Amino acid sequence: MKQFILLLTILVSSLLHAQTKIYERNSTFSGDVLCNLKDGKMYQKTSSFSGDILFNFNGNKIYQGNSTFSGDVLFTVSNGRVYKGNSSFSGDIVATIKDNKVYQGNSTFSGDVLVTWRDGKVYSGNSNFSGDILFSMDAFVTTDEFVAILYYLRFIFE
Repeated sequence: MKQFILLLTILVSSLLHAQTKIYERNSTFSGDVLCNLKDGKMYQKTSSFSGDILFNFNGNKIYQGNSTFSGDVLFTVSNGRVYKGNSSFSGDIVATIKDNKVYQGNSTFSGDVLVTWRDGKVYSGNSNFSGDILFSMDAFVTTDEFVAILYYLRFIFE
């Protein structure tokens, strides 16, 4: 029984501190890791060094680097809308997220779909074809994390 509890504790601990990797296209090769997420932060490639922090997440805010200064808020994510900086003003909406799709601005029109995601794969536009996979995720990510990935990989908000 003690061994079972120890094993369960180790398993839960490893899951809580697991790294989510973002891969180029449909790859799962370690050399194709574009960035990774761990403990509320996004890092370059496979790094977990504090100097390689790209973004961090606090509440519904995405901050530049390891900062939590209000001036370093890149995006605020609220109710399926992505706002510039610390804003919640409708004129500052840069993207809308609905039904596994990200739309340009405040739109939900099919012609404004930037990316679609399904089963850990992110596709260009409205596509679900394997040739249109932009990147893959090896685990679940939050909406805030997903927005940061899209920003970092330059698929939206340019």
